[in-house]
Amino acid sequence: MKKFEYIIRDQLGIHARPAGLIARRAGRYRSRITLRIGGRPADAGKIMSIMMLGARCGQTLEVEIEGEDEDAAYEGMKALLEEIL
Repeated sequence: MKKFEYIIRDQLGIHARPAGLIARRAGRYRSRITLRIGGRPADAGKIMSIMMLGARCGQTLEVEIEGEDEDAAYEGMKALLEEIL
């Protein structure tokens, strides 16, 4: 299992566009990718699940990755979050 945290810098938080990009990227991997804010989990492969987190600027997003391609998923998700949030 791999984990990392990311502070959301986008003033709008995680809205529809980044949620879609996150879900699309997560769908590339076989590993289970879970996002958490304040302990509340969301399936990174589902846009609505991500949107339900209500992630705002300044909050800490926890990313947990577990599965057979977790190394690739870790690098891919980390790079994406740096780029879009």
